Amino acid sequence: MSNPEVRHTLAEDVYAILIGASLSAFGIVILHAAGLVTGGVAGLALTISYRTGIPVGTLFFAINLPFLVLAQRTMGWNFAIRSAITVALLSVLTWTIPHWSPMGAVNPWFAAIFGGTVIGMGILSLARHKSSVGGIGVLALYLYEKRGINAGKVQGTADTLIVLSAFVALDLRHLLLSVLSAIALSAVLYTFHRKGRYTGH
Repeated sequence: MSNPEVRHTLAEDVYAILIGASLSAFGIVILHAAGLVTGGVAGLALTISYRTGIPVGTLFFAINLPFLVLAQRTMGWNFAIRSAITVALLSVLTWTIPHWSPMGAVNPWFAAIFGGTVIGMGILSLARHKSSVGGIGVLALYLYEKRGINAGKVQGTADTLIVLSAFVALDLRHLLLSVLSAIALSAVLYTFHRKGRYTGH
């Protein structure tokens, strides 16, 4: 007999969104300190930030606006509102975390693997509670929910293309390490975000 689905309480949803946004923001801050990028909107925001000096959080929020509209049209108001709150919180945290805990020099290998993994765990926490960090994640989650397509595969393909476009801001070594960060992120989703692995909602 299969286990019955368990509905999350509002408190559990809020807690998961706080954890997911915090982990994702921390991963972005680590990557920024090492001069790396990753996939998705975060990768675009980091790339543009390196070229312009505009804060990553500001860019992350601005780039995500059209994706939040897509979230409302494809996944409904509940998902869109939760994602908007998450994006706003993450944007603020990417600005405040370096003030609370200055990173200094971060080993780029560590940043690539740990930063990508932490962002992946943050996205996983959000997905389990009907939220996201916007961007490609909206499309990935939509295809997972509606078509059963593995979210990690969608995210990984898009992330790799976005990271490769960062050649305009990075040297070859940092670019290859950024690809590694995107792989680490996608590996978390590919491994843990599969249909039937989780019945809570």
